[in-house]
Amino acid sequence: MTITPMRFVFAVLLTALIPLFWFVQVVKERDEAVRELGTVSTERDGLLEAARISGEMIAARDANDLKHTQELKNALDLNKALQRDVALGARRLLVKATCPAAPAADHSGAGGVADAGSAELAADARSDYFTLRDQLALTRRMVLGLQDYIRTVVQRTPAKP
Repeated sequence: MTITPMRFVFAVLLTALIPLFWFVQVVKERDEAVRELGTVSTERDGLLEAARISGEMIAARDANDLKHTQELKNALDLNKALQRDVALGARRLLVKATCPAAPAADHSGAGGVADAGSAELAADARSDYFTLRDQLALTRRMVLGLQDYIRTVVQRTPAKP
């Protein structure tokens, strides 16, 4: 059996077309894989940047918290020291007060009170005073801490892409 030239050309073309078709498919798959790799790389870079920014924000928040917690502890320690000094009598709590002068018409006679010294906080009100000082220190630290948090974390300049 002899092969005619036409059949030979047809067999050669068929034999060449199968690898060519396979090569075209492989090139298409490779191009699609390269595009997916670019997309995944972009997503990865975005996630890494988001993680970096989150880390910076957490570090700023923690530093802010540490600073204001320490300042609150110092203020509360100062209040406790003042409370101890007042209890021991080393210091006094003075109240700024004035006594209103009596009108001249009601003033009958030579009655008068000698200058008894400065006004002082009553003993039963002292604990309330120190509680209020502690609450004031706490509130002040909370407000200042929140303001710092807003300035350093919330309103920080956005990252440049």
